[in-house]
Formats: sequence, structure tokens, C-alpha cells
Amino acid sequence: MSDPLSVSPVPPDADSNTATPAIPVEVKIKTPRRLQVGMVVDGFQLEEKMHVGGMAALWRITDTLGRYRSTEGHDPALIMKVPLMYSIDDPTAIVAFEVEQMIMPKLKGKHVPRYFGSGDFDTQPFIVMEHISGTSLRSRFDDSPLPIDEVVNVGIRVATALQDLHRQSVIHLDLKPSNIMFRPEGDAVLIDYGLSRHDKLPDLLGEEFRLPMGTGPYIAPEQVLGIRNEPRSDQFSLGVLLYHLATGERPYGHPTSVSGLKKRLYRDPIPPRTHNPAIPNWLQEVILRCLEVDPKARFDTAGQLAFMLQNPQEIPLTARAEKQGQDGLMSVLKRRFQAAGVEPFARHSMSDHLSQSPIIMVALHLSESNTDLTDEIRMITRRMLQTEPGARLACVTIRKTSRIGLDDGMVQDGQNMHVKQLVELKHWARSLQVRNDKITFHVLEAHDTAAAIIEYAHNNNVDQIIIGSRGSSTLRRYLGSVSSQVVAEAECTVTVVKQRRE
Repeated sequence: MSDPLSVSPVPPDADSNTATPAIPVEVKIKTPRRLQVGMVVDGFQLEEKMHVGGMAALWRITDTLGRYRSTEGHDPALIMKVPLMYSIDDPTAIVAFEVEQMIMPKLKGKHVPRYFGSGDFDTQPFIVMEHISGTSLRSRFDDSPLPIDEVVNVGIRVATALQDLHRQSVIHLDLKPSNIMFRPEGDAVLIDYGLSRHDKLPDLLGEEFRLPMGTGPYIAPEQVLGIRNEPRSDQFSLGVLLYHLATGERPYGHPTSVSGLKKRLYRDPIPPRTHNPAIPNWLQEVILRCLEVDPKARFDTAGQLAFMLQNPQEIPLTARAEKQGQDGLMSVLKRRFQAAGVEPFARHSMSDHLSQSPIIMVALHLSESNTDLTDEIRMITRRMLQTEPGARLACVTIRKTSRIGLDDGMVQDGQNMHVKQLVELKHWARSLQVRNDKITFHVLEAHDTAAAIIEYAHNNNVDQIIIGSRGSSTLRRYLGSVSSQVVAEAECTVTVVKQRRE
């Protein structure tokens, strides 16, 4: 991983109105060091690499400083999650890790891992959390179909954990067997919050990317359409889990394309009792209700779902309970026609917009050749934040790509270019001293810089754009500049900051 930077971070002071003078620094991410057993990272010693996934590695660690030792003298069992940012070429993985770093400190209770600390991208990114000593639900899927009592018990425990999570303003959005653990005493623990949405925090993934995000078999229909603020999406995923555990089959297979995912908008699953007649009709009622395309047709809350599973005699049975086959062709065609007219991406509600408004977007191009201009942009941004103390600031830069592929590799000369630009953005904004919950950083991948800025502003209800202009030249006047295109096409107010001439 990367060596620590040579500049010391200046922590923001939310209560101070005095701005720290900007000190020009050259941000470099050196050739990454390979993490090895025995190394110490921020006081945590790496003991064993437990697992390597597609986006991160998990290490068993010990706290060499004894910071979290209990009053009885016991050290908690800890693991460290480290993103594989130098061996992946997907920027969503980096953003997802940022999301998890934001959300995990907010979570409490027995249904989530206890959070102990994290490291930033400009030194060594990591998250330290409690090591859950129990088992994963993934281990039981190989034995499906399971006894009905066990299926119901799993449903109750997971629904109870979801209800606790939703009460903390978080929607998981990636509920699957490997993300469900069970403590030795039986409580379900939900892990991996990289794709989650916190209602009180910026939705980085929703703002930066427009493809469906989730795991193919479990993703809810509304997630396919880009909707990320529906708590009942987690109910759909739980319905898929219960279907699989009770029948040994997946209700929607394992789609790997957007067109495959969209089939669940109009094609209903085979009723579970067709696969396994031992399933009682009330459980089929519950499973198929969880799998309804319209979230409003599911249970109102995960807590209500848990209650119904605990009290099956209270479940009102409908035609779902006795259903023996899939819907006919005419019903499917009707739903498909309706799905074709659905708005692809949900707009923010007025209440959501007002709670986050105003949103100020700063579009930056950071390089050694235009430090004077970026200093001017920072000064103007500071003035605007002083007049709008409740504003949220989105710092955006564009990583230029070609129309066919990336102009340069995601990893170049040992540096992850996406991470390098992310670190540069954070260094630029540090002296603004904006509270962490009021500022976000975005590295967008695009071949057209102006179009990417305009699209981001449109999709995220930006109220004002601040953008720099490096002066005029005959060629720029003839071809048009990024700032002039943004001014002409953006739907919000645009402030153009020009570099002062000597």
C-alpha cells in the first residue's frame, strides 16, 4: 500500500471561523507497499490474512496500544478491512469503501459489527471492526432446501436485524448470504455497507454512478431502476434468501446483465410450493409478498415481516398462498409494457432536496500549472460557504477517458490514479474547514469534461456550480471552453472564476 504522505493533515475545526492559509503541497502517492504479517498500521499489528475478495482483503489484527482493552483486561477480537485499490480497475470499489467508512461509525447495537477506527486514502485506507466469531448464512445454502422451521427462524432473525438497521436510517441494499453472520447466541449481524444508503449522509454511489448496484440474484426491482432510498428493497432481498433456503432454487436465477435484471420487473417467480410442497401456504404468502415488484405491496416494515413470521396464524392469506404456477402471457406482457414506461432513475423528493439544499458544486482541475487559479476558486468557495452556512459542498474533478477506453491505466507507475485525484481533492479542500458531513469528494470518469459536470449537477439537484476559467485565447474562443459550455447548458447558477493576471 502507499507510504504516508510527507504533509501532516490539518483537522477541520467546525466551531472556528478562522480559515487556515492554504499551503501549496505536492500530493504524491508512492509505489504501494505490500502488507505483510507482522507489519503495524496505525498501532494495529497484522497477524493473519483471513480472506481476499474482489474488492478488499480481511486481516486478523491485534491492537498493540491496548486502546480498546476491557476493564477486565481482555482485548477485543479485531479484523481490518483493506481495499485492493492497486489491483482493481473499478472506481466504484473505491467509492464503496468511502461509503462504508462514513456509515460504520454511525451504527450501534448487536446487529452490526462494532466499529473501532479507519485510515484515509492519503496514508493507508482501512476499517477496523469487531471480528464476529459466529458463522455466515452462506454455509447453510449448500444444504438447501432446509427444514421449514429453520427457514422461518432465519427469516425472523434477519428481519429483526433489518428493522434495527432501518431505525438507524440505513438501508443495506446488498443483503446476501455472505453478508449475514450469526453470533454464537443466535443474533443476526449484517456486514459490508459499501453499497448502503444512509438517509442523513450524502449518497456517493447514487450521485456518481447510474448503473444498478447490488448482487444479481438479490437486487430489488427498484434498485435496477436506480432507486436507492426504499427500505423495502431489503425485504425483497430477504424474500429471495427465504425462497432459496426453502426450495434450493433461486427465484430469478443469476443474471449478469442489466437486461437480465430487468426481467424481475415483469416476470413473476415460480411459486415456491411448486418446488417444495412441504412449504406451508402461509410461508408462500410471505415469500411472494416480499418479492412483489411494487415496494408498497410488500410488508410496511421489516419489523412487521418478523412479527408475521413469528405469528403465522395472523397472516391474511391471499391468492399468493395457493398460487401453483407463473402468471400467463397477457399479464406478463402488460407488466412489461408498464415497466418500459417507468422513469429510469428516481428523482429526489422535495423533502430530501430541501434537507440537503443548497448544494454547491466545485468543479476542479488540479495540476501544478494552475495552482493560482485553484487558490482563487478556494477563496470564492470560502466566501459562498460563509453566506450559506447550511450548504453542502461537492468537490468534483474529472478523470479524462477516451471514447473507447481509458487514456491511461487505472494503476500507473504504482499509483492508483483515481485515488491520487481523490487525495488531491481532499488536500485542496482541507483549509476550508468544512464539517465531514457537509462535504463530499468525487472523481468522475468521462471523456467529455463539460458534459460530466452538467450531468452530475442535473442528477444531484446542484444549486450552484463554481468552475475556473484559465483565461482566453483565440483557439479557446473558437472551439469553446469547458466553463462556457457549463454556463450555457447547466440548469443552475454558475460562477466562473478567472485567474488574475499579473
